[in-house]
Amino acid sequence: ISDQKPLGCWSVKHGQVLTCPVVCNFETHEYIAVHDDKVLRIWKNEDINLDKAFKATLSADVYRIHSLPSGGPLVLFKGGGVRTLDVLLEAPQQEIENVISGEVIRWSEAFMEGQQPVLIFATEKDGDFFIYVQKPKLSSLHKYKLKQESSKPLCFTAQLKNQTVTLLCLYSNYSVYKVLIPLQQGTEQEEEEQQQILSKSLLLNLSVSGSVLKGTSLVVLDKDHIAVLGSLAAPGKEHRECLTIWNTKFQTLQTSKQLPQGTSGQLWCYEEKFFLFHGKVLTVIMYKCETSSLAAAVGKLKDSQTPDMSSFVNWHTLEDEEVVSFQSQESVALKPESKMNLRSKGNSVAKVQPAASSVGQRLLNLKDAPTFIFENKLRRLLSKPPMPDLQAAIGCVVTAITDRCKTNPKYYPQSVLLQILRTRDLSYSLCPDLMAVALKKKDVNLLQICLQRFPDIPEEITYACLKTFLSVSETYLQRARVNLESVICYIDVESDNKEVKTEIVENGFSAEMDQDMCETKSPQESQCRSDGESCPVGPQKAALLNAILHSAYTERFLLPHLKNLPAQHAILFLKYLYYLYVKCSEKVNTTLPGIRSPTINQIMDWMCLLLDAHFTVMVMLPEAKELLSNLHKFVRAQVRFYSELNKIEGSLRELQRLNHLRDSQTYSIEVLEII
Repeated sequence: ISDQKPLGCWSVKHGQVLTCPVVCNFETHEYIAVHDDKVLRIWKNEDINLDKAFKATLSADVYRIHSLPSGGPLVLFKGGGVRTLDVLLEAPQQEIENVISGEVIRWSEAFMEGQQPVLIFATEKDGDFFIYVQKPKLSSLHKYKLKQESSKPLCFTAQLKNQTVTLLCLYSNYSVYKVLIPLQQGTEQEEEEQQQILSKSLLLNLSVSGSVLKGTSLVVLDKDHIAVLGSLAAPGKEHRECLTIWNTKFQTLQTSKQLPQGTSGQLWCYEEKFFLFHGKVLTVIMYKCETSSLAAAVGKLKDSQTPDMSSFVNWHTLEDEEVVSFQSQESVALKPESKMNLRSKGNSVAKVQPAASSVGQRLLNLKDAPTFIFENKLRRLLSKPPMPDLQAAIGCVVTAITDRCKTNPKYYPQSVLLQILRTRDLSYSLCPDLMAVALKKKDVNLLQICLQRFPDIPEEITYACLKTFLSVSETYLQRARVNLESVICYIDVESDNKEVKTEIVENGFSAEMDQDMCETKSPQESQCRSDGESCPVGPQKAALLNAILHSAYTERFLLPHLKNLPAQHAILFLKYLYYLYVKCSEKVNTTLPGIRSPTINQIMDWMCLLLDAHFTVMVMLPEAKELLSNLHKFVRAQVRFYSELNKIEGSLRELQRLNHLRDSQTYSIEVLEII
């Protein structure tokens, strides 16, 4: 999520519907899904087609699958029956008992008690609510009834600690109640056993300053804090959706944040992160709770409308819209200077206001100072040993610099930016406008470093860099300070900047051998290696293109941008990729020498991408015809060469075995006959 990179996408067939949330099996690293209520699908990350994944049709409708880190997945059926996934896969058509009669499951959750999984779920029937606690491996089932009230429970959440389930219920009277359910050690209760009535105690009233919170979802943060998502209703005012943090120990609202774009009503909490939908955006908010104290709670209660915002770090993901700067008070313990700026709509970044004593604040106070004063202070800071949370502060400073560059076109402290990039591990999301400013200035040196160091560059920016590198002239690049370490080992350059042709011959494979493998000897075909013998671009441009080849991308998002690449640029890039392909093939290990040199897989992937994006255009262009023909002939020659190697694979393995058996201390001549 922090890199905003989709890692996989799978689809069911038209007409099929996923009927419960997909989960991950922590033990096998597989995904588990159910579509059309009864069809179970299991697949791994490398699987592409969901229709070809493992399929099992079950005998009953599935309500939900719960995945436990150490207990394996549990499958809860709509009739209340529970099976572990392993038991279910042994006989997918096994009969599933109906535990409930005429009841509808409203909520469920799973826990681990020692080595035993525990499943708890709530059902409703004619306005009555029931709680079931199951231990599937022990065939233990206990049923309870919630005491009937005029108000009804809207949602549930639960925790398991010290053999007791703490069930929190959000009721329609805007209150949160607590129900304690001790885990019983007996087996399945008898049908005639008297049903136990669960009593509840008031935990929290969701009201403050005359307003009430109509909650739709709640999660437990720790023993003293809960988070509630809902709409705040005040007399005579419009309802406003918001996320709130409450201190249950002292009955106080710790902090709240309005969500003007609306939510889905769902709130998730996992590993100290909130997950919620804000409009069409998935928002992820990190938090860390401190120990609750009365002084802190009362101090913050005095001014609940303007709380002392201090330290939530917000990742805004999946869409380029406004970043929600959501920060809490006592309930969060992240240091103030650790706040990070992330990309937002129009590449604008929310302003971050660290504490006055923080390093970031001192630098931000100097951002409008004379250039030499600001740069001297920054260089002095960068020369010191790393300090805690300095990375986030430096991200804020880079954002301030780029903002100044956009308002003042004459201002561009290249040396400072390069020093920051070389000495600090930044990312695109920390300073999203940096590469946009560098593209506008055609600062190829800085762009090269960003491509090498940033793991989360969007495909749109990668394409913009590629287009810039291909469009700038060789004369301009000769004056730029480009790092040539990725090309210097296979492109030799004289003082007049003309490439010296070097030939690498390993294990008897050379250009002449490949030439001999061509079927015909016509003058045109005799040049099947001509385009691959000399580099079509200068060493500076080659080094920049190598940085593009190393950048991470998702084909689905890059391909639409590549289609906009001008035809002449696409041909030039393909010529360079063909040159690299030939160079790789000259070496027996298909590896180019040097630091950060592109791999054969990267070269092939980009060749396929480029041909997919521009195949029709290249077929129509006369200047591309010879290139495509030479590429086809070379690939055909490679296929033939490796096909010949495959024929003698068995003999080569036998030779390798004999070499291991041979005494290296004695001299001998052996003749091996290959039949």
